[in-house]
Amino acid sequence: MSTFSLDHVQLAMPADEEERADEFYVGILGFSGVAKPEALARRGGRWYEQGETRLHLGVDPQFIASAKAHVAFVVSDYSDLARRLEEGHARVQFDDEIEGVERFYTWDPFGNRLEIIRAT
Repeated sequence: MSTFSLDHVQLAMPADEEERADEFYVGILGFSGVAKPEALARRGGRWYEQGETRLHLGVDPQFIASAKAHVAFVVSDYSDLARRLEEGHARVQFDDEIEGVERFYTWDPFGNRLEIIRAT
């Protein structure tokens, strides 16, 4: 049986929106930008990391936001992050459907849904 670990998650984004991606993922969420390998950089998009978590945004010429599929991040500064998102005019939708799990959803500037879970 194979053993798996997660290297990164990739979401799609529209072309020429890297600055907006940086404003959200670096400026609000607190990721650090990572230089893409030269062979991939010409395709556009961005790579980010925060601790062990790696997130890639790839340019899709026929971009459609991922409204249902999503990434779930566990965060230690849950309330502060919700506040920063709201101050940055991002939508925050709290959800209490799973007993014992504090979580909310937010959407990046391109409409991709992200789930945020309070670390325990």
